[in-house]
Amino acid sequence: METFLIRALQLILSLSLLVIVHEGGHFFFARLFKIRVEKFYIFFDPWFALFKYKPKHSDTEYGIGWLPLGGYCKISGMIDESMDTEQMKKPPQPWEFRSKPAGQRLLVMIGGVLMNFILALFIYSMILFTWGDSYIALKDMTYGMKFNEQAKEIGFRDGDILLSADGEELTRFNGDMIRSIVEAREVTVLRDGQEKQILMPELSLLDVAQQSPAFVNVYYPNVVDSVVAGGGFAQAGIQKGDSLVAFNGTEINSWNEFLDQMNRLQLNAELQEKTSGEFTLVYSRTGIRDTVNVQTDASFKVNAYGGLIDYKVTDVSYGFFQSFPAGVMLGINTLKGYANDMKYVFTAEGAKSLGGFGTIGSIFPKVWDWQRFWEMTAFLSIILAFMNILPIPALDGGHVLFLLYEIIARRKPSDKFMEYAQMVGMFLLLALLIWANFNDVMRFIF
Repeated sequence: METFLIRALQLILSLSLLVIVHEGGHFFFARLFKIRVEKFYIFFDPWFALFKYKPKHSDTEYGIGWLPLGGYCKISGMIDESMDTEQMKKPPQPWEFRSKPAGQRLLVMIGGVLMNFILALFIYSMILFTWGDSYIALKDMTYGMKFNEQAKEIGFRDGDILLSADGEELTRFNGDMIRSIVEAREVTVLRDGQEKQILMPELSLLDVAQQSPAFVNVYYPNVVDSVVAGGGFAQAGIQKGDSLVAFNGTEINSWNEFLDQMNRLQLNAELQEKTSGEFTLVYSRTGIRDTVNVQTDASFKVNAYGGLIDYKVTDVSYGFFQSFPAGVMLGINTLKGYANDMKYVFTAEGAKSLGGFGTIGSIFPKVWDWQRFWEMTAFLSIILAFMNILPIPALDGGHVLFLLYEIIARRKPSDKFMEYAQMVGMFLLLALLIWANFNDVMRFIF
């Protein structure tokens, strides 16, 4: 319950900040061009609001709605999510959105996306300035990588050190590295001191990302690093420095494989409604092998740690002014990666992988970590900017599309057309929202 509350609080705080900044972008450009803003709300307020306030001599009512699905900025003289068509039947006023030149209206509509993207770049810059950047370079992972069966069929081998994909250097183990490998035609690895080229077949990034064991992972040696007193390993006599050889008769050559076997043990035990697990383990100590029975606790843990390697860590620090170009580059690369992955959403598997608020909340850490919180907030800001600029009616991108049509064709779409387009867009977005959260519910149940 505590974990749920911590993640929920982070999600609400992050989304509230992003909504304020996004709607603030629309508000800024609207007021810059002297367009009246009637409402500025965090979350939606059908029927009633949790809080509202209208300052004296102001045309804008500020408030907090009860439906946490975003927020809105109600601008006079435009058809938006408020569906205030009665106002559109009246003669245009000079302070209305529809009375302003198309160029000004275009800036008002892209203001939210622009501010979200700028916010992401700023957050990334401040993360680098505050915490710097620490990682283990792939070339310094001297034990190489651990690959699953599909990767081995392609030509990879356990222990390969990843060097490059299509000639581009692979520097660190992350999502960008996986994407580069999957989309490459040729991957170069270092094997037994020699460079080897591996020809890549056509793969789906979505399929690869969902594989278990992972297509590629950091290789962790099958050596016990520490044992907690009273745990399953300690009771069985396993000590620090012992090498794991076999699990229930299956040979294991890495700590990765040991963890995979532990996961299978837990899954099978839970299917049989058992509250703990037991397995036989062959281990080696100073060249002598022995076999023991190991009992897990109620969490299916053996209270031991292994596979730790003292790799060289690359630490990069940034001065205040140095952090901005680095943050901008990080933000642009994040946007490129997300935009590239969007093509998988329009596949059957991609539709199944869509997630709602549960999925978004799960990306936040279980404990409060400010660095991780700001990294996730910046990433969500990138997502919000990208999704909102898509040319879908009811999104900012839909309004931009119609404005571009007006500029090119030199005539506005009719108010009736805009009304119907807004309704269709809202229906599509609502359907997408229901589907994404339905996926979350099904994942939770099954």
